[in-house]
Amino acid sequence: MVLSEHNLVKLQFLIKIASINYLSSQTMQLLVSNFHLVIYVLLFIGSVLELRSASSTASQLQLEANAIINSGWWNLSHKDSTDICSLIDDISCNDAGSVTRITYLYTKRRIQLATLNLSAFKNLETLEVCYSSLEGTIPPEIGSISKLSRLRLSHNYFLQGKIPFTIENLLNLTYLDLSYNYLQGKIPTAIGSLFKLTHLDLSFNFLWGEICHIENISKLTHLYLSNNSLQGKIPFTVENLSNLTYVDLSHNYFHGEIPIKIGNFSKLIYLDLSYNFLQGKIPTTIESLSKLTHLKLSHNSIFGEIPPTIGNLSKLTHLELSHNYIHGEIPPTIGNLSKLTYLDLSYNSLQDEIPPSLGNLSKLTYLNLSYNSLQDKIPPSLGNLSKLTYLVLSYNSLQDEIPPSLGNLSKLTYLDLSYNSLQDEIPPSLGNLSKLTYLVLSYNSLQDEIPPSLGNLSKLTYLDLSHNSLQDEIPPSLGNLSKLTYLDLSHNSLQDEIPPSLGNLSKLTHLDLSHNSLQDEIPPSLGNLSKLTYLYLSNNFLQGEIPSSLGYPRIHYLDLSFNNLNGPIPNGVRPYALTGNKGVCSNSTNIQIEYQFQPCSVNQKKRRQLVIILSITIFLILAFLLLLCLRHIRISIKSKHARITETSKNGDLFCIWNYDGSIAYEDIITVTEDFDLKYCIGTGAYGSVYRAQLPTGKIVAVKKLHGFEAEVPTFDESFRNEAKVLSEIKHRHIVKLHGFCLHKRIMFLIYEYMEKGSLFSVLFDDMEAMELDWKRRVNIVKGTAHALSYLHHDCVPPIVHRDISASNVLLNSKWEPTISDFGTARFINLDSSNRTIVAGTIGYIAPGKLFMFFSTFIYL
Repeated sequence: MVLSEHNLVKLQFLIKIASINYLSSQTMQLLVSNFHLVIYVLLFIGSVLELRSASSTASQLQLEANAIINSGWWNLSHKDSTDICSLIDDISCNDAGSVTRITYLYTKRRIQLATLNLSAFKNLETLEVCYSSLEGTIPPEIGSISKLSRLRLSHNYFLQGKIPFTIENLLNLTYLDLSYNYLQGKIPTAIGSLFKLTHLDLSFNFLWGEICHIENISKLTHLYLSNNSLQGKIPFTVENLSNLTYVDLSHNYFHGEIPIKIGNFSKLIYLDLSYNFLQGKIPTTIESLSKLTHLKLSHNSIFGEIPPTIGNLSKLTHLELSHNYIHGEIPPTIGNLSKLTYLDLSYNSLQDEIPPSLGNLSKLTYLNLSYNSLQDKIPPSLGNLSKLTYLVLSYNSLQDEIPPSLGNLSKLTYLDLSYNSLQDEIPPSLGNLSKLTYLVLSYNSLQDEIPPSLGNLSKLTYLDLSHNSLQDEIPPSLGNLSKLTYLDLSHNSLQDEIPPSLGNLSKLTHLDLSHNSLQDEIPPSLGNLSKLTYLYLSNNFLQGEIPSSLGYPRIHYLDLSFNNLNGPIPNGVRPYALTGNKGVCSNSTNIQIEYQFQPCSVNQKKRRQLVIILSITIFLILAFLLLLCLRHIRISIKSKHARITETSKNGDLFCIWNYDGSIAYEDIITVTEDFDLKYCIGTGAYGSVYRAQLPTGKIVAVKKLHGFEAEVPTFDESFRNEAKVLSEIKHRHIVKLHGFCLHKRIMFLIYEYMEKGSLFSVLFDDMEAMELDWKRRVNIVKGTAHALSYLHHDCVPPIVHRDISASNVLLNSKWEPTISDFGTARFINLDSSNRTIVAGTIGYIAPGKLFMFFSTFIYL
């Protein structure tokens, strides 16, 4: 008879027992003589044990099958219980047929863990239910799966409740992911006993409390706890967590400082502590993290400077320090981070220049330095960043020109340089940025024309060049920007007509050309813009009738006010959108009274045609009677001269250039109640300043000069010539002169109103002086210097102020400076006791005075 290996092992075991108990020789002889009987007995016992084991295995398999069928997770019946492993792809089994893996992914069926008898799976090693509609809670029975090494229940969104404390029984667990659910409560301290755990992800839940017990998991390499409500300090110690490579604690409520020993985590690759309440400085020990690729510390309360040693992190690809209180300079050593692709230092208090060394970051794709106090010029070396797609330098104090080298950034899609002090022209090279979709250069001091090359930016969707000093015409090439949805060219000095080609911008929703000097008619082609909802053309010199296609409901927000438009109000156009257009008419009495419109004649259109015919007839007659025409012109000139002379003799001369076309002498007298003292906001040696709110709602400053100056016969001509020169000065930091009035008993100047008053009054008011921080003071100095430079170098002939002082620097509501009161000394009586050899403030010699000895200037 042949013994199986299994029976031989049992026989050897019995022999050992016999020898250990020192069986007598008689006993041994008995065993030898009955050897075959012993063998049969042992075989019988083995068979019984095998039958019992087989019965136990079959029972276990049936238990697992019933648990799967009864769970309702799959469409199965009890007739499938013998073939569970082959019928379901989500399940894997071992050689004995016992379930070792359940993976339930990407299903919409509403299921619960409670319906699955977890205690039935004694051999289960992997349980994954992700991106499904798992609801309910995690049952305590989860702790009965003692062999479980991988548990993933992430991205279910309906899973809620607390993490059960029985999870401490899963001593073989190496991977735990419960992220993207609605789990609540504290992280159970039991997790600290899972010593084999290497990956822990509890992010995107509603967990709260501290995490000090996690530091006991010494094998942990990946720790993700972001987007919860966790609190306390960061407790990590290198002694227990030396294997950490990925750490994300962002979007929580952690406070305190970043641990100094953070530099000892030598294996760290990814560190995200953003969106917390961390304070203190960035520890210099961070330079020791030689393997670090991602460092995110944004949206905290970190202060101090960026340590220059950060340039030693040679593998760093992502650096984000935005929304903190970091000051000082940008370390030039950042230019050593040759692998850097993402750099965000925005919303801090960084100063000084942008280091040219940033141009060495050849792999950089994202650069954001906005909302700082950076100065000086934009380094041309940024044009070397050939892979850059996103560049934002807005809200700084950058000066000088936009470097033409930025036109080399062929992959750039987003460029924002707004709210700086950039000057000179917009470089035509920006037209080479063929992938650009977003371009904002607003709130600078850019001059000259809009380069026609911008019409080459075929992918552009957003263009904002507003609040600059751009001149000349709007280039018709902008009509080629077929994907444009937003166009703002307002608050410039653009002239000529609105190009009809803008009617080709079929996707345009927002168009703002207000506050320019645009002329001619509104092009009918704008009526083709079917998606246009915002149209602002106010404060220009537009003429003609209002196109009927511009009314509501097509355009929700329309402003055509303060132009020279005429004709009836089209249907759908709200009357207030046409305020300040004296040629507009209406047949509604209420509208006529409220908006001061004229009534429309029934035959107005026919009458207008008749006027045109008569005008042509008269022109032809005058063409044949040239001598009569010339004589008529001479007579008209003489007649006009006589009228002006007669008016001047009566001592009444009034001139106004451009203030929404609505300022008149009577308005000034009326709104100031004949210069009542209650409207007086300042008094000087040569006159008083009054605040006047015109009927249009606009506010101006009226400087009333002493009347005795007008007694000199030649003064009115000098006064008018000087005022005319001032009216032609256009600079953002020189107060705008709107007009003047010269009368035998009254003369005044009309200026732009500055809300904050003079710099002198602000400095001597404790409350307002506190608002005048150093950044604003520097901007005031810069603005004043720009204005003086304009007067000295850009005006022909040059102009010298001769009286720059804190009293003559006015501030608007945004603390922007403007120079005022220059030239007043020129108007003073030569024999007046107020005049001295050196013009200006007594006891003070203005810097501009020094120029008068060396050059030929107009002294105002």
